[in-house]
Amino acid sequence: MSLRKILLIPSALCVVFALGLFLITQPAVTPIRSQSPPVDAQRLQAHVKYLSVDLYPRSFEQFQHLEAAARYIQDELAATGAHIEVQEVVVQEAKYKNIIAYFGPKTGKCLVIGAHYDSHGDARQGAQPTLASHTPGADDNASGVAGLLELARLLARMPPSRPVELVAYTLEEPPHFRSEHMGSHWHARRMRERGQEVEYMLSLEMIGYFSDQLASQHYPLAALNYLYPERGNFIAVVGKFSDFGITRHIKATMAGASDLPVHSINAPPLLEGIDFSDHRNYWHAGYPALMITDTSFMRNPHYHQAQDTFEKLDYLRMAKVVQGVFALTQQAAQ
Repeated sequence: MSLRKILLIPSALCVVFALGLFLITQPAVTPIRSQSPPVDAQRLQAHVKYLSVDLYPRSFEQFQHLEAAARYIQDELAATGAHIEVQEVVVQEAKYKNIIAYFGPKTGKCLVIGAHYDSHGDARQGAQPTLASHTPGADDNASGVAGLLELARLLARMPPSRPVELVAYTLEEPPHFRSEHMGSHWHARRMRERGQEVEYMLSLEMIGYFSDQLASQHYPLAALNYLYPERGNFIAVVGKFSDFGITRHIKATMAGASDLPVHSINAPPLLEGIDFSDHRNYWHAGYPALMITDTSFMRNPHYHQAQDTFEKLDYLRMAKVVQGVFALTQQAAQ
């Protein structure tokens, strides 16, 4: 190999490295300013408290509590005046439910925004649920559901110009995670079977835990510590490489809707956490899909634990997440 070629190797590696950073972190995104209406933090807290305390536990084998959660969500969505549909999810002859609310026009490319309402529980530890076996699921994922419900209230006041479907999913947690029994799998499959056009789907997966403490944020790869903040005081937009353009748009819109920092990542599903929610089922159905998250166990030490309780969440910052998502619904389809 010639000396010239040898000298070119470091330069080529630098270009590849710089391109990799660009693809992963979405730098130099200019916020798209908007005036999103305020979101009631107290209502967010009330939803989370009811789901995580009054309806504890919401795991798959606690059918009555999961049914009660579905009714609560349905009633709250119906109170906005939206058209409501209940989609049955049948697993081993048990009939679980996805709750769907429709806003905006009936035709055109739609925006799907969803959150799962079940919580983690390990039935193997005994028939009687305890805090040792069944988490209250405040951040995971009563926070996402609360955001969905308050987003519905805003959409009722300011209807979108394109179709928006809000979906509360059943059965995201184990033992149904990564299986055809997930409520989001049923919804995504039905959309594909109907030939529905989807601009993109957003999964609201844990949006309530924030920390300003140093070293409160962790990452699946050590190298990411040099690219992202060490404080868990931001919301993250997570997508695949193929969703690069959509990720930039979502990041810019959410960053312009409030003063809450927004960071993003585009990475392959092999990177831990990238596909850890309902958006994965829309990928498999051929739709663009992303996750809006506080980064789950990479920040929240109470993930799937007894300590995942409502008083540990930051409802003011959660409200800003909802403002950012609402801003996305007010834009015309791309």
